[in-house]
Amino acid sequence: MRRMQTVNRLWQWFPTTIDRRVRVIACASLVSQILIVGTGGAVRLTGSGLGCPTWPRCTDDSFVATPEMGIHGIVEFGNRLLTFVLIVIALLAFLFVVRMRRERPELLRLTLALGLGIIAQAIIGGITVLTGLNSWIVGLHFVVSSVLVALAAVLVHRVYHGRATSRLAVPPPVRLLALATAVGVWVTVLVGIVVTGSGPHAGDADTPRNGLDPAVWQHVHSWPAYITAALSVLLLVAAMRVGHAPLRRAVLGLLAVEAVQMAVGLAQARLGLPELLVGTHMVLACVLVAALTHMLLTLRVSEGSATRSDARDQKGSSGSIATPTKSSVR
Repeated sequence: MRRMQTVNRLWQWFPTTIDRRVRVIACASLVSQILIVGTGGAVRLTGSGLGCPTWPRCTDDSFVATPEMGIHGIVEFGNRLLTFVLIVIALLAFLFVVRMRRERPELLRLTLALGLGIIAQAIIGGITVLTGLNSWIVGLHFVVSSVLVALAAVLVHRVYHGRATSRLAVPPPVRLLALATAVGVWVTVLVGIVVTGSGPHAGDADTPRNGLDPAVWQHVHSWPAYITAALSVLLLVAAMRVGHAPLRRAVLGLLAVEAVQMAVGLAQARLGLPELLVGTHMVLACVLVAALTHMLLTLRVSEGSATRSDARDQKGSSGSIATPTKSSVR
C-alpha cells in the first residue's frame, strides 16, 4: 500500500503542462546531442577509435577501460559513458511529457524517437568498432547524430512555441526558398561527411580511408556551402520584405553559423586539418542543423504564436478607438 502511494505521488509530480522542468530537459536534450558529437570527434581525432577494441564490453573481460589501455581507452570509454547520460536525459524528457500525451502527443513522439535514436546510435557505434572503424559506418554514425540534433531542436521549438498549425506564416515562394536552403545545408553536411572519410583522421593509425582524393573533395564540399550561403542571404532579404520577424531572426542565426563554419573550414584546409579545427567543424555542423531546423519551424504558425497574435488583436480592438499602426496607415 505504501509503495503504491509512493508511486502515485511520483506520478503526480510529473508535469501536466509545459513548465520550467520541461523546458530545461528539452534544452538539455539538444545540448547533449551536440556535445556527444564533440566527444565522438575527440575519439577520432586522438586516434582512440579502437581504444576499446570490442563492443559492448571495452575488453573481452571488462566493461570499463583498464589502466593498460592508456589514454585511448579512457577517451573511448568516456564517450561511451556519455551515451548513458543521453539515455537518462531522454528518459526524463519522456516522463516529463507522458502526462501530456493527449494534449501534446507530438512531444511524446519526439521524446520517444530521441530515446530510440540514442539506442540505435549505440548499436551503430558498436558496429563501427567491430568493423574496424569503417569510414562509411562512421559517416552513418554522424548522419544519425545530425538527425537526432534536428529532432531535439524540434522538441525545443515545440516546447517553447506550441504545436504547428496548418497556416503558413510566409508566402509560398518564401517557403520554397527556405526549403531550397535546407536542401543546400543537408547536401553540404553529407558531402562534408564523405570528405572527412577521405582525410587523415580515421580514429586509429591502421584504419584505411574511403579511397577518395581529399583535395578534390574539399573543393566539391565548398560548392554546396557557397550556394547555401547565397540562398540564405536571399532568404534573409525575402524575410525582411515580407516583414516576418521570427524568420528574419532565424535566418540571421543560420547565416552567423554558416559564416563561422566556412571560416573554420577554410582555416582547417589551409593549415593541414589540425585536430582542434576539425573537431570544431564537426560540432558546428550539428549547430548548423539545429539552426536550420529552427528556421524551418518558423515557416508555419505555431499555436503559441497564434494565441499571442489573437490576444494582441483583441487588445487592439477592445477600445472604442484603436490607435493606428504603421501598417494600418499604409
